[in-house]
Amino acid sequence: MSVAPTGGLAELLREAGAEDPSLCYQCKRCSSSCPTATAMDMPPSKMMRLAQLGLADRLIDDASIWRCLGCDSCTQACPYDVSVRKLVEILRQKVVQEYWLAGKRELFAANEVLSRGMGALELMSGRIKEHRNVSGEDNANRLAWTDNLPERPEGIDRRRGSETLYFVGCVSAMYPMSYAIPQNFAGVLQKSRVAFTTLGSREWCCGFPLLMAGQLEQAREFMAHNVAEVEALEARRVVMTCPSCHYMWKNVYPKYLGRSLAFEVMTASELLHACAKQGRLQFSDSGRSGVVTYHDPCDLGRKGGRFEEPRDTIRQVPGFTFVEMANNRTHALCCGGGGDLETFESALTAEVAARRIAQAAAAGADHLVSACPQCVRTLTKAAKAAKQRIRVMDIVQFVNAAI
Repeated sequence: MSVAPTGGLAELLREAGAEDPSLCYQCKRCSSSCPTATAMDMPPSKMMRLAQLGLADRLIDDASIWRCLGCDSCTQACPYDVSVRKLVEILRQKVVQEYWLAGKRELFAANEVLSRGMGALELMSGRIKEHRNVSGEDNANRLAWTDNLPERPEGIDRRRGSETLYFVGCVSAMYPMSYAIPQNFAGVLQKSRVAFTTLGSREWCCGFPLLMAGQLEQAREFMAHNVAEVEALEARRVVMTCPSCHYMWKNVYPKYLGRSLAFEVMTASELLHACAKQGRLQFSDSGRSGVVTYHDPCDLGRKGGRFEEPRDTIRQVPGFTFVEMANNRTHALCCGGGGDLETFESALTAEVAARRIAQAAAAGADHLVSACPQCVRTLTKAAKAAKQRIRVMDIVQFVNAAI
């Protein structure tokens, strides 16, 4: 699969919106900023050098491309904005489509970590394609999180004509430990007098896990289905508490469906900020207090450009002192939960998350707020493992408790 940099690979990178690998002059800033580079035999700078030389085939049977978190720290550090993440995504697609799914698995047999990890990714992808969600549970249970609400919001299950449609996402909809996120977001929307609905059991996985598992082509059906469902309900905007869902809808859906979307796509943190500015959110002193810091999710921050809105909202909550961690905004450390790494090699995810929790502790925070269900999951586990008395929560939980 040797691809000359002036041929197929460079063209694929350009189509993906990435700079040509020939611009890389091996300053190695990408490797120095990568949270998992030390676990790679082929760190980002070496990947890019192989791409320059047309030797991308050397990465086929190496675990390095699967240890990438897709966090874009490399691109942020690069003087020419050369994206190792996009190179990795392209290589994952080629490896899975042309080798793994084509039955040429003997290439991976000698590498136990690689073979086991790709097998786990295949199982995850199979669950998504069969059950339409990451968990593998019955997709009819997408609204199970509403069962514990004092009162189920009127029209929450596929009401036609609602201005706002909440796309809940697999993690929040299917894993009980994350139910608090949609429950609290529903509370915020109701208190802000924002009428909303959901796709209910007709919501399918956004496709992000398939993208990162090298199965973007297989995700097209999911993209088309979700867009058609929203259009059928005539919603004017779709809002997500999951930045990875937002990244897919905002950036990948229009490109791979070949058309623009007829509705607005926004994150929950954007909507919270807008409601606060409009006076729809009235914060009160709940008696809570402490020191709070904010963790930038990679898909919302570096890849989405949203840094200040969550911070502005958090600072309005009475009783808390806001502090920044050593790495924040464009330089924020990844939580370790991106790029399907948790499925491929969970121990490495735990190592990355531990570093981030250590930064929160060093900043003196007793509350760590993020705006991503996956970040909340990985950092909660890390705080418990490190026995740090830090409460990790999503911004919708933090805000709802103060309204």
